[in-house]
Amino acid sequence: MKYDYDLFVIGAGSGGVRASRMASSYGAKVAVCEDLYMGGTCVNVGCVPKKLYVYASEYSAHFNQSKGFGWHSGEIGFDWATLRDSKTEEISRLNGLYDGILSDAKVEVIKGRGRIIDPHTVEVDGKKYTSERILLAVGGWPFIPDFKGREHVVSSNEIFDLEHFPQRLVVVGGGYIAVEFAGIFNGLGAEVSQLYRGDLFLRGFDNEIRDFAAQEIAKKGVNLRFKTDVASIEKQADGSLKVNLSDGSSIIADAVLYATGRKPQLADLGLDKVNISLSEKGYIEVNDHFQTSEPSIYALGDATGGMELTPVALEEGMTLARALYNNKSYKIDYSNIATTVFCQPNIGTVGMTEEQARADYSNVVKYRSSFRGMKHSMSGSDERSLMKLLVDGDTDKILGVHMVGADAGEIMQGIAVAIKAGATKADFDATVGIHPTAAEEFVTMREPAKE
Repeated sequence: MKYDYDLFVIGAGSGGVRASRMASSYGAKVAVCEDLYMGGTCVNVGCVPKKLYVYASEYSAHFNQSKGFGWHSGEIGFDWATLRDSKTEEISRLNGLYDGILSDAKVEVIKGRGRIIDPHTVEVDGKKYTSERILLAVGGWPFIPDFKGREHVVSSNEIFDLEHFPQRLVVVGGGYIAVEFAGIFNGLGAEVSQLYRGDLFLRGFDNEIRDFAAQEIAKKGVNLRFKTDVASIEKQADGSLKVNLSDGSSIIADAVLYATGRKPQLADLGLDKVNISLSEKGYIEVNDHFQTSEPSIYALGDATGGMELTPVALEEGMTLARALYNNKSYKIDYSNIATTVFCQPNIGTVGMTEEQARADYSNVVKYRSSFRGMKHSMSGSDERSLMKLLVDGDTDKILGVHMVGADAGEIMQGIAVAIKAGATKADFDATVGIHPTAAEEFVTMREPAKE
């Protein structure tokens, strides 16, 4: 049978765009449909605008700390509208770049919501397109639980574009998004309370790192309230929000951000028309080749419930295109993928947590360094950094590397290459450090931690 396309991609986010471009470069006839915005979550309401806001939020500390270095300035003020509108302009530019990238790659872009009609047919705005293969790269969407007053909260989609800056903000959640936005708005001058129903935020990260980060974040002024949840929210006569908590207390806020997880965007996708299995948590189930239980339909990225990171979706898109259209089958190694939480200070990590390492290895040696950075000897800040290495004492192989401190993400990217290459503690010890930097601590730790 002759199809309109070799590959039809639903979703023009990171994974969908990469798969589309690569498949087309290998000679496939490709179309991609998108009903919201080019570039997906990362470009529009995720990592790109978030990092821009992180940069903005760090200036307040820079201004204050500069006095110790002899700088004097007049009254400092922050204008929310300038940041918000500059961000919007930059995102619009990036949206155009994505259109251009796909056009240059000879990928047809179809605007509208794609719905599956059968294993080889997609409908967009009433028009049907046939394809030998269909790829679902639909991403995720913020999930807000049902409770009284739910209509008064915003998600990470809306928080970037609030009409007015919230002087008092409540952030609900304990993952990347919650921790990062608490730091952003704290740095921009808001009074921020972060609520999390668990004992400690950032579940899944190294426990020592979580503890240390909580101490540093609290020092910067974020009111961390663990073992606390929202019971209800009431709008007040003056437009403020009364946030009633599970312990009987309440907080008055100008805005409430719910960052309590994301779910795949599967509504109105037409999955009932085909044989696609979902996991218990509602993610699309795929095999090692990103193939669903419907052989002609594939899926990747956040919708499949793996590591919800942009570089992972990019790698998956590239790998799938190579396998299908360039005869290069390759299984992605999901171990030792580095990640960063852009809280303040940053968290950077690659490899095993201490808890994972001690569960899997009988002789784990820990190296640890905690210190006040050189900059802060004159800045007046009491911010501290933490670095730790986890080593298999039997083979000397590095099992995990973790950091809380300025530029942790930048530092961890280079270390991730070493870990991927199988570096040992001896390799770190034999590496001459760059002085004076914080990063040199990773190659100068000689004595194992006593605790």
